Amino acid sequence: MRGNCATNIGMSGVSLSLAGAQLSALGSGALWWAERSILCVSDLHLGKSERMARKGSPPMPPYETRDTLIRLENDLRQTGASTVICLGDSFDDKEAAASLPEAERLWVSRLQAGRRWVWIEGNHDPGPIDLGGSHLATLPLPPLTFRHIALPGQSGEISGHYHPKVRVQTRLRTMTRPAFLFDSDRIIMPAYGTYTGGLRSTDDALVSLMRVEARAIVTGQTPRIVDMPR
Repeated sequence: MRGNCATNIGMSGVSLSLAGAQLSALGSGALWWAERSILCVSDLHLGKSERMARKGSPPMPPYETRDTLIRLENDLRQTGASTVICLGDSFDDKEAAASLPEAERLWVSRLQAGRRWVWIEGNHDPGPIDLGGSHLATLPLPPLTFRHIALPGQSGEISGHYHPKVRVQTRLRTMTRPAFLFDSDRIIMPAYGTYTGGLRSTDDALVSLMRVEARAIVTGQTPRIVDMPR
């Protein structure tokens, strides 16, 4: 695979390279760039249960934001990241961001303390939100570029938006798991947030973006590499 290979699976995840940058896809769904001390997460969709209730949908257990922040805090503790990139759709909509309970707003502030924190604009949360950090449409950090939605023809691109998932066979059953998709041009990250759902890798939107040799990294306690199902 030109310019992109998965090299090993360790306790922290799967090591791979993109455009010469050495990265690690963590089992949690976060991406770790150790050389730059950057932790990247995508599609947190904080406040989803609040938005669903506001829209009159059946109630969902109201712990999804706390569950997501617990996992993010664990990843930050383990990596010691000095920069965090939230790759868009960090909130389920702008009202969900404004309605974030005070305890959870303070939690986010504690995670931000002493770090550079970048909110990439998504389609659910366009424009600045009332929390600390920088707000950008795209973040170029050569040789990589971080944006919410992949653009055809790009190289060294890291994006989210699609919440990719793949079907895998275990010894006991077939299951569907969130997954990173990667090839020599790009990485499309899984959704990090609880309750986020996903789009199967066989969908035309993902098939059209990824090279034929693309692979997937299935998230979970023991992440593993599989050929991208098409």
